[in-house]
Amino acid sequence: MGKPTRWVILGFLFAISVGHAVVFAQTDSSGSAQTDAYRAQLQAQLADLERQIAGQQAILDQAKTQDVSLSRDIKILNAHIAQAQLEIKARTIAMSQLQTGITQKQQTISTLNSKLGDEMESLAALLREKNRLDTTSPAVAILSAQSLSDFFVDLDTFDQINEKLQDSFTKITDTKNLTQKQQDTLQSQLDEETKLRQVQQLQKEQIAQQQAQKQKILAETKGQEKAYQSLIAKNQQSAAQIRAALFQLNGSAAISFGKALDYANEASKVTGIRPAFLLAIIREESNLGSNVGKGTYAEDMHPTRDVPVFMAIASSLGLNPTSLPVSKKQWYGWGGAMGPAQFIPSTWAGYAGYVKPDYRYDASKDRIGKLTGNQPPNPWNPEDAFMASAIYLTDSGAAAQTPAAEFKAAMCYLAGCGNANKADLQFYGQQVAQFAAQYQCQIDILNGKGGNCSL
Repeated sequence: MGKPTRWVILGFLFAISVGHAVVFAQTDSSGSAQTDAYRAQLQAQLADLERQIAGQQAILDQAKTQDVSLSRDIKILNAHIAQAQLEIKARTIAMSQLQTGITQKQQTISTLNSKLGDEMESLAALLREKNRLDTTSPAVAILSAQSLSDFFVDLDTFDQINEKLQDSFTKITDTKNLTQKQQDTLQSQLDEETKLRQVQQLQKEQIAQQQAQKQKILAETKGQEKAYQSLIAKNQQSAAQIRAALFQLNGSAAISFGKALDYANEASKVTGIRPAFLLAIIREESNLGSNVGKGTYAEDMHPTRDVPVFMAIASSLGLNPTSLPVSKKQWYGWGGAMGPAQFIPSTWAGYAGYVKPDYRYDASKDRIGKLTGNQPPNPWNPEDAFMASAIYLTDSGAAAQTPAAEFKAAMCYLAGCGNANKADLQFYGQQVAQFAAQYQCQIDILNGKGGNCSL
């Protein structure tokens, strides 16, 4: 076969490059056109649900200004349930929107990978031709050329190939960088979807609890106001009862409310966090489902992000990693969170002094142990878990002790501060605020300030 001229080689490469650019643009344009109408429909539904949610919030705000009564408290429960059901519907739509974006990103990455493969093949063809010209001596090239002009055409082709090689290297680098950027965005979207599904499950459980509470109240009072007032008086707890009551923890054994409050007060002294808010965060994390503390690292933990850190933590504490409880993996994402505060190992490492790359424990970088005196700290020890949560939350602004600052810190705890303003996730912060109000009432009773903690 005759050797290819520069025009054949360069024409072939130009066709590949332009052809794939057109395919990529067509894929992106087509995908966008197919989803615009669907997204607009979802957005309209979401806006309608948000209006209904605001309406239920107005009912709640108005009811809370009234004196405690059976009708008021049933109205509050009904509004909470209705609002939660609407929020679940809205979050389902948000997840549909997110899934559409995830699908598009996956298609884009697939197209980029295909484009990268073709660019690599083009580079290989260029390198083969360059190698052929490199290994042919000028004398042989002149003698084998049909004419002197053919020889100079080959020299010109050699220069053109070198230029195209540099261009090909640039294209491959750019495509790799773009692919990595798309993959990073995809991972962020997948992480957000995991949080949405986690909050979705938590809110469903809350609805079931509120419906059971409503039925219990109606059954015990038979709808009579006098009976309800008697029930409230009967259920009012004394300071001794509050302090002795169990504070349920998942991932470690339950402790008394008094002991939990001691840990919260200890953390408050050194970080400035409000004890009631810290207790609410710990309770919310323990409410994240029956998966908490029911898993094992081998089955449920992210193998590259968390397992190496987990093994280092277990080793430094002298514990058997196979017997340590972690959160169970759910169908929508990895588990592996540890103890009452539900830190994943890679996050715990940054607060407890486990330093990359081998995650050796360094006491000088241990923020938790410096405050509790437990070095290294143990994520399954409630004292260390409470302190770790307090540090994380105060890093996010909770020490200001304002409703807005605490709400933001709660959202940071759930999904990172970059997602703190996302309406789809704000149920978490709202529920933490409700729990904090309940705990503040109980703390006030313990401090001799009285208080009605019925709802």
